[in-house]
Amino acid sequence: MKLNQLRDNPGARYKAKRVGRGIGSGKGKTSGSGVKGQSSRTGVAINGFEGGQMPIYRRLPKRGFKTPFRLEFAEVNLGRLQAAIDAGRIDATKTIDAAALQAAGLIGKILDGVRVLARGELTSKVTLSVVGASAAALAAVEKVGGVVEISAPKASAAAVEA
Repeated sequence: MKLNQLRDNPGARYKAKRVGRGIGSGKGKTSGSGVKGQSSRTGVAINGFEGGQMPIYRRLPKRGFKTPFRLEFAEVNLGRLQAAIDAGRIDATKTIDAAALQAAGLIGKILDGVRVLARGELTSKVTLSVVGASAAALAAVEKVGGVVEISAPKASAAAVEA
């Protein structure tokens, strides 16, 4: 194969329809927008408009409350932690903290801290340094002789602003 022979597969690139280019194109004159009115012009803003009737987003009652101070935790299950230890991505002899979990690829962003959950089975004795753990996860870690050190979550951006 030569560089000058490289081609896309047939139909891989969609050729855009040129509108407003004559009667023979099938999309001439009004370009498929009909005649006159708001929807034939650019910048149409009729989403949610119900012809003067009270719109549904105003007919329905407001419910609930979302606190701006809620903390978001990166979650790790014991099964995934054990798989990473078995694969050699985490050293079980050292303290496992958020940075170690992130380096091993078990969590993405650390957010407000790491919370350990109990899905899966843990067989290695580990020392975890996290901001939270479920009761079942605590029991599972202590059952194999491990320790969970729980620290206070770092202050989130929303809490700092208030």
